[in-house]
Amino acid sequence: MPEVVFRVRWPDGSVHRCYSPSTVVEEIFSAGRSYPVAEFVALSRKALTQASERVRRSYGFGCAQAAAQLADIERRAAGFTGEDADVVVEGFER
Repeated sequence: MPEVVFRVRWPDGSVHRCYSPSTVVEEIFSAGRSYPVAEFVALSRKALTQASERVRRSYGFGCAQAAAQLADIERRAAGFTGEDADVVVEGFER
């Protein structure tokens, strides 16, 4: 299964490399686009859940790294509550 790293820039300017066990993140996010924090979290949940399910279909178990990545995204996002807080998906790496 092709792994993908998606780089995101948080509202405070910090850049974070996020892991996905599947290319599904490239179907859900667009490189260069900004997303309000709440939308980014919701889309991350969707993408990483789908990615983990793809792993489950192939190997019989979900991806613990996808679950850990989602938990990290949720933890980071909790620090940004402003309405104008956006996350930018800078790009993808394979």
